[in-house]
Parts: sequence; C-alpha cells; structure tokens
Amino acid sequence: MADLAPPPAPSGPFEGPEKLLEIWFAPSAADCPDAASSTDGKFGLRRVPRPVWEEMLDIVKCKILSAVEGTETDAYLLRSELEWPTHTTICDLLYALALSRTGAAFCVGVIVESSFFVSPHRLILKTCGTTLNLLGVPRILEIARDHAGLPSVYRLFYSRKAFMFPERQIGPHREWKAEIEFLDNLFPNGSAYTVGKVNGDHWLLYLTSPGDSSSPNGDTAPNSPIVPHGTYPPIPSTSAAAESSAINGDADDADDTIASDYTIEILMTNLSPEGRAPFFNKTPPEDADATAGADGMALSSEIGISNLFPEHLTTLDAYSFSPCGYSCNALLKWRPDAGQNPSRPGEGYYTIHVTPEEGWSYASFECNVPLPTSSTDKPTSVPDLKTLIRRVVDIFRPGRLTLTLFISSKDNDAAEEEEGESAVEAAQRAFKSALTLPPKRSGRGDDAGERGGAFAGLYKRTDKINYEFGGYDLAFASFELRSS
Repeated sequence: MADLAPPPAPSGPFEGPEKLLEIWFAPSAADCPDAASSTDGKFGLRRVPRPVWEEMLDIVKCKILSAVEGTETDAYLLRSELEWPTHTTICDLLYALALSRTGAAFCVGVIVESSFFVSPHRLILKTCGTTLNLLGVPRILEIARDHAGLPSVYRLFYSRKAFMFPERQIGPHREWKAEIEFLDNLFPNGSAYTVGKVNGDHWLLYLTSPGDSSSPNGDTAPNSPIVPHGTYPPIPSTSAAAESSAINGDADDADDTIASDYTIEILMTNLSPEGRAPFFNKTPPEDADATAGADGMALSSEIGISNLFPEHLTTLDAYSFSPCGYSCNALLKWRPDAGQNPSRPGEGYYTIHVTPEEGWSYASFECNVPLPTSSTDKPTSVPDLKTLIRRVVDIFRPGRLTLTLFISSKDNDAAEEEEGESAVEAAQRAFKSALTLPPKRSGRGDDAGERGGAFAGLYKRTDKINYEFGGYDLAFASFELRSS
C-alpha cells in the first residue's frame, strides 16, 4: 500500500515565470524634484522609508528578506509562502500524485522568489508564483506622490512569459485579458501585445507612452516634459571598441554611445538534471533559515553565478531557499563615476530566480547593464551579449529558452544603423551565435565551454521576432536544445 500514500502537501506544481512590473515616474533621476539638493543619492523614490515599501509589498504578498544599497539603486530580495488557490480540486491533487509517481521532485512549502529594485525615478517589481503584482500598483502611485513628490507616471511596462499553470493564479492574473482590463482602468491609453506563438512560447507586454499615463487620483497626466538632449540618446551606432570603452568608463562623453534603457531577459524551462541539482538545499531544515544567505552566496560561487560579471564591479546578494529554490540580486557598477551625476547613470543590476523541480523547472536571468555586441578582449570588462548568454545557459542547461532584449531609441523611424544592421538585428545575431554555434577557443579561458567543461549544448532557433514600439525596439527569440 506504500504506493497509495497521499501526495505531498499542495505546494506544486509551482509557477516559475514571473510578473515583471516597471514604473518610471520621470525620464531620468535628474528629473526628480529633489535631485539637485541631494548629497547622498537618496532622493526621489529612494527616500521612501522601508516600512512604507513593506506595507505595499504586503498587498503583493511578499516580504523583504534582505537588501543591498548601491550608489544609484536599492535592491531587495523578497519571499512569499506559496499560496494554494482556493479553487484547488481533487484533480489538482491527482495530478500532483501522478507527477510524484514519475519521479518528479516536490518542494513542500515552496518559497516564491522575487525581487524589488528602487531607483530615484523608477522601480521594478518582479514576482513569481501566485503573488499579486498588479494589485500593488495603486499603492505604488500613492507612495510616489506622497513620499517622493512624483505625482504622475512617465512610463509603465508590465510583461511576463506565458504561465505554465494559469488556472492557479489569483485575481487579475488568471488571464491576460483581465490583466489588461486592470491596467486600462489606471492607464486609459496603454497598449497590450502578444509576441511569439500563441500556442507555444510567447511573451506578453503592456506599456504606456509618455503622456498616456494617469496620476494617482485617476486623472490623466499632462504631457510629459520634453526630454533634455542626451537623456534618451539614439540606439548606439558606434563601433564595438567605442561601445566597450563607454561601458567600462573610459570615455567622458559615453552618454551618446549607448542606449539609455537596455534590458535583456533569458527565460529558461526544462532545466537539465545537472542544471537543477545544485538548487536543492542540503542544509538541515532546522538550520536552513539561519544559513540561507551564506548558502546562497556559496552556491553562487560554486556554479559560476558570481563570475557572470567581473567581481570588482559586482555587489551580490543571494539566498538559497529550503528545501529548494534560489534567488539573487546583483548591483553592477559599470561606470566608475556611478552615483556622482543623476543625469549620467552608471549602476545597473542583474537578478536570477530558480525553480528547480522536475516537471516545471524554470530559471530566469534579467540584466539592465548595456552590453557590447562584440568581445571586449578584457577579462575585467563587462562581457559582451553573446558571452553573457552562453555563461548563463551553461549554468542552467535548459531544454527550451526565450530571450528578449528591450532597448530604447530616440526615434525608431530615424534610428541610426551601422553597416545596415540595427541594434535589435545585432542582438538577434548574438542570440544565434551564442546558442547555435560551438564556442571558439581563445586560450583565455573565458569563452563558453572553457569554464570547467561547462559547455551545455547547442540549440536550434524556433522563433525570431523584431518589434518596434514607441521609443523602444524589441528583439525576441526562442530556442530549443538539439544536442547536449
């Protein structure tokens, strides 16, 4: 009768794909009303007391685990006990039992891995599981108005990969249409998009444009201020050498050589056994909470996460959940003068969340540091896009992955091009080169496949889409493993 034992407590399957909310209250940190009077970088949204953010996160169903303060950004690691929806049925339990009999691993008492980043003019909230990301938006608008003197939204972005288990979501997150309706009630002129195969890997995006957003009292915001020259430079048209120089702080006029807003996401599913194994916590349960931070940092070093970017540029905060799961936030000081001039950003972030259970394994990587498209040939430099993709993929070894690169442009119609190749086409070329071609051997030991024999395999591209939005370009691509 042993095989008739009841299934584990209803803590899975677990929804790994995150809800990503990004709200800009001004075009740049320099446009915050108190920017000129600040002496410590704590102005705008960074002046909001932590208890106020905690009260907002209670609405979202998250708690702050730890925080790191940078020169321009505060990074919070979050947790939330997985909420089992009230509509759980006997079919759900039978499904869980069936998975358990096939050897699928369960993590009883799964913790939701989430992150929260606060800059003077912008915040980013990334949550997974059954968290209620969108329900926090009205309170966020109030906080920005009352505590930071930012009464209206400049731009809003909400995006997510298609859910694995949408029926387990709560409130407006049960379906994309409901999420759109919720946001439309706050931002009457927002736009919603589905990018990719509706019956396959696809990505959902809702965004507003300057002047389209609402103020916290529900009124339509006035037209956004004219963006000062240089705040939103065009898509880069410089050489790889100049691009690298800018990213590594070697040029005084680097503002015009890189895009002002750049976000790369790598969303991975069907992780290999080798990619999943490190994220099952071996610490005894009674000690897990006390050592979670140290365990997370040790794991980051052991599997190569600490080496994704040069250590001297990185401040890492990692957490290893019990019995499984992992999250990290990293602040990256990619310009040596970061924090000294609000109009010249020089600090970015990356964040990683991992759900390792077999049957619904998932890992995500997100970074907003502008990356060169060609190798910098310096081990102490920010890696180029191709190298970073391969480093991430070789850690998790997914069976399938989706990549998105969201990059700002001053005017898509007039975007400058170099040698007939736009920024998104350069990104698509880097995606394909990183994943479909064997790594080159340079002898330096920093290429994919030369880091402890970690080369995980080759992929075939299953989808490629370039999209133009108002002020932004998107490169979207999907890949699946073809050989290990």
